[in-house]
Amino acid sequence: MSIDTATRPAPDAHEIPESPEQRMARFVAETPLTAVPEDVRAVTHQVLRTVCGTAIAGAAQDGIAELRQLVVAQGGRAEARSFVHGDPLPARSAALLNGTMARALDYCDTMVPGLHMGSSVVPAALAAAELRGGCSGAELLTALAVGLEAGVRFNLTEEQYAGLDPTGVAGLMAATAAAARAAGLDTGQTLHALALSFNRCAASFQSNVDASLAVRLIQGWTAETAVQSVQFALAGLTGPDHYISGPFGYAELYAHGERTPESFVVGLGQEYHLDGIFFKKYPSCGLTQGVTESALLALESFSKDDIEHVDIFLPSFAYNLIGKPFEPGTKPRVNAQFSAQYTCANALVRGASLLEHFEPERVAELDGSEMMSRIAVHFDPELTGHSSSRVEMRTKSGGTWVRELEIGPGYPGNPLTLEEQAQAFGDCVGYAPWSLSDEQVRALEHMTADLASVEDARSVVAALISPEATASA
Repeated sequence: MSIDTATRPAPDAHEIPESPEQRMARFVAETPLTAVPEDVRAVTHQVLRTVCGTAIAGAAQDGIAELRQLVVAQGGRAEARSFVHGDPLPARSAALLNGTMARALDYCDTMVPGLHMGSSVVPAALAAAELRGGCSGAELLTALAVGLEAGVRFNLTEEQYAGLDPTGVAGLMAATAAAARAAGLDTGQTLHALALSFNRCAASFQSNVDASLAVRLIQGWTAETAVQSVQFALAGLTGPDHYISGPFGYAELYAHGERTPESFVVGLGQEYHLDGIFFKKYPSCGLTQGVTESALLALESFSKDDIEHVDIFLPSFAYNLIGKPFEPGTKPRVNAQFSAQYTCANALVRGASLLEHFEPERVAELDGSEMMSRIAVHFDPELTGHSSSRVEMRTKSGGTWVRELEIGPGYPGNPLTLEEQAQAFGDCVGYAPWSLSDEQVRALEHMTADLASVEDARSVVAALISPEATASA
């Protein structure tokens, strides 16, 4: 993903080189939509569509009603609206609620090693656009594109994160970049918004391991913090000028000195890396995608009633995240989403993996079932790919079936088709607890395919507010 730079003027030999922080800020604040390649725009549109779908579908999940009640009761200046219900809220509160809602089903875009950007980037940018009093669809599209690219640039390896949730680290930088651009910040203000958010980078994968609602709240906190950092920068508050390159900056603090400060901005504006973003085929943790698909493929060879035993083998990180024996606990949907054992059993018993299969009642149907007892999950040090897996099945008739997958479905190198991506959006629309009108669905389909043609970006929020929900509010 790159653009032609042949006409770019050569730098002045006497010009003081830009710092990485200045270059990042200039990219975010000054990149015109015309400089964003078509393939980058396509990925950005798909992120937008995915988040719109997952947000309306997740509007009634655990914790959302309680969070909504809290932010509505807290009140404050009406600067932006919540999705689905259309509550007039302070911009940061709208971003918090909308981001949490968008992640509630864990069906949003993601990126190795577990970075979820869209569900913070989109709510933060839309809240910032409303705070500003609106902006064009073209400006919002640019904001989303540069925000996502900034997040990719700040993304690190599994080892460098060392248990930190990337969504609260690189994801926060992405959401802040998108919100800064949507709010119309200049280059200097953008640098300080990013620098302020740098001081709030945090989150832990322990939230996922323990299947807590913090998983989705981290997404909302990220969007909220991004908007607040933008507001702080607009008010003249400053962050560290050398938040990337300083002795205690991003490169040292999070990358542990294994990356140079310049590496975060090499080719920035000329090269894009959004092809690392992927979209899920099934509504559960990205690391369960391969296990789910393997189970469904196995059913093409034999009946579920013929299965005697299933062994699932995972690499270290995946095993620690999704490998423990399944227990529904007090948050059965979250536990099921992050369980290789459950997702495998669900696929084998039901022959599909749909949003409805993770509802507490449907999870309870499989808990303690005979199929669940036949499935064991193991750590295999020979498996090294982030999304790799191996499924071995033994049948009652004495047969065996083995499938090893190096790259899970949807991941870079094994992408979904456009038809599969559209199907996921359709599933979310159909699953939404408060329906949208046919006109709203058509409007979303148009805006998430050609956002640049939209006069006012606030139209996206309007299309996400359900007449059913506002009538019952």
